[in-house]
Amino acid sequence: MAQFIDLSHIVEAGMITYKGIPAPIICDFLSREASRNNYAEGTEFHIGKIELVANTGTYLDSPFHRFADGKDLSELTLTQIAELEAVLIRHDLANGRAIEAEVFAGVDLKGKAVLVNTNWSQHWRTDQYFEGHPYLTAAAAEYLVQAHATLVGIDSYNIDNTDTNTRPVHTILLGNNIPIVEHLCQLDQLPTSGFHFSAVPVKVKHFGTFPVRAYARID
Repeated sequence: MAQFIDLSHIVEAGMITYKGIPAPIICDFLSREASRNNYAEGTEFHIGKIELVANTGTYLDSPFHRFADGKDLSELTLTQIAELEAVLIRHDLANGRAIEAEVFAGVDLKGKAVLVNTNWSQHWRTDQYFEGHPYLTAAAAEYLVQAHATLVGIDSYNIDNTDTNTRPVHTILLGNNIPIVEHLCQLDQLPTSGFHFSAVPVKVKHFGTFPVRAYARID
């Protein structure tokens, strides 16, 4: 029997995912109490309302996030984001924040989701989460493209170094039609191989990013 590991954060009202981006507002559109006027006695429903920025919780970036002519969420195929054979790459922060290409050397990445475990998710919902986070280098992104990775995910605040205003990893990966998943969690529960990964957003036209319920299926 397969084992499923949830790799996504819970989205809650008032939570901050990314510094400078407002928290989601979660409320009633139609409360259970108000709905009783519309239905037979003993019958009630809840219709919720949520206002959020696309970069909330654990989310997936499509090429449109970076490039005006890139594929948006509605144009991604399920073969890019669902039931992908996957590998886990573990990065020890004792080796520094920058994750270099050498970390991926010797691993078969072709056609796979490549997930990078840094354990940074342990700082989720704390001020430390926003500062000094681990990230991939541009050389690492180029290596992943050359190795024909299908998707790249990380359990960090950003896959790029946010100390500067350049975003080479987003540019390189999304420019080569490789979706990115950020703010993953519980990657430490995964093996290095022998599992499949899914991170499927809703099909929104002219939208580049959206929260996902990311999970792994361990074979």
